[in-house]
Amino acid sequence: MERGTTLFLKIAVFLIGITVLALCIFLLPWLANYTAEMYPEYAYLQYPVLIGLYVTAIPFFFALYQTLRLLNNIDKNNAFSEFSVNSLKNIKYCANAISILYVIGSIFLISQNALHPGIALAGFIIIFASFVIAVFSAVLQKLLKNAIEIKSENDLTV
Repeated sequence: MERGTTLFLKIAVFLIGITVLALCIFLLPWLANYTAEMYPEYAYLQYPVLIGLYVTAIPFFFALYQTLRLLNNIDKNNAFSEFSVNSLKNIKYCANAISILYVIGSIFLISQNALHPGIALAGFIIIFASFVIAVFSAVLQKLLKNAIEIKSENDLTV
């Protein structure tokens, strides 16, 4: 793969990370306060929801970090390594964690009779996207493991 392609992907991952970090720092607290003021009957949910969103940001940023490590490994022409398999495994676990946390959050909001349809739609999109990323990472992980096994068998026969 050309270095320009991985550079583009690194920049994209970096921009996604900066955008989500800015949203976490600036938009989420403001939105939580605004929602608590507009709907005082749900004000008691302000901090649990905010904490839940921040908790889901942890595996998100860890997955971005693993993605950058994987791209660096590809730049070094070392894509077919156990390190890459571990990075994909970690990305899969992070995506699964995000899906599970959003499912738990949705169940919590349903139990409080506070799951607005718009919030539910956004949550289900995030759950679905995270699940797709987890499945895709699992498939790539399996493919990479098979490629490494074939490569090691070929190295032994030569």
